[in-house]
Amino acid sequence: MPDPVPVSILIPIRNEADNLPRCLDSVAWAAEIFVVDSQSTDGSQKIAADRGAQVVQFEFNGTWPKKKNWALENLPFSHDWVFVLDADEVVPPSAQEEFRAIVTDPDHPRAGYWINRRLMFMGKWLRHAYYPNWNMRLFRHRLGRFEKLTEIDTRSGDNEVHEHVVIQGETGHLKSELDHYAYPTVEVFIEKHNRYSNWEAHVAVERGLKQGAVPLQQAAVDSRRKLKRFSQVLPFRGLLRFFYVYVVQGGFLDGREGWYFARLHGFYEFLSVAKTYELRARHKDAANGLES
Repeated sequence: MPDPVPVSILIPIRNEADNLPRCLDSVAWAAEIFVVDSQSTDGSQKIAADRGAQVVQFEFNGTWPKKKNWALENLPFSHDWVFVLDADEVVPPSAQEEFRAIVTDPDHPRAGYWINRRLMFMGKWLRHAYYPNWNMRLFRHRLGRFEKLTEIDTRSGDNEVHEHVVIQGETGHLKSELDHYAYPTVEVFIEKHNRYSNWEAHVAVERGLKQGAVPLQQAAVDSRRKLKRFSQVLPFRGLLRFFYVYVVQGGFLDGREGWYFARLHGFYEFLSVAKTYELRARHKDAANGLES
């Protein structure tokens, strides 16, 4: 059996008993695995411990830091390189040697690596909608942190939603791709995007109250975020989101699953718009009450 790969795996969880065995088994070759838990009640801690992971509990204060960034700041990593992995993701076998070649090279020129994800929706890989989907996940621990977009309570849970990892140094792209089992059912999609739309609305309102954009570290301002900022001032955002996923990204080539996926994303955008309007109205009413 090959020696363990000297990399630290970071997996944030809360009640992930259904996903965790598959996820942990896919990185069993890693020398160190941390599972950062938010008081799971479904036996996730035992599943992680039985597979050799170190389980750490996270206590969220309601605003900042959130789980992943807290872990990067506080866990005693034994290795220079860390790989952030969600419990609903699976690493392919090919990654073992690709990771080993990177993390064992003392003169490696790069500080971090993007990895592509293959999104599974209703049991099917969507080959067009949301593909490719690059995420910064493998990086030298001391050179990467999640950006801080807001300090308010976004009512979106204790895990990062749309924050990106900002890397100090040169980056590259991995050949291996993650399988992302994010939405096994429509119910799961709706539950997650209800929380995500809370984040969208609260951050949009905060940005408006400050009369400017939420400050971002320049390295994280990529073309997708610029496009999203532009889309937020356009009318019919839900329809535009549907059009982007279904037509521009080619979701129509993914069959019925692509149709459902695009329609649900249009509804998610509509939720964000409606919640933003509701929050702004509340702030306006509160301000008027103070003035009277």
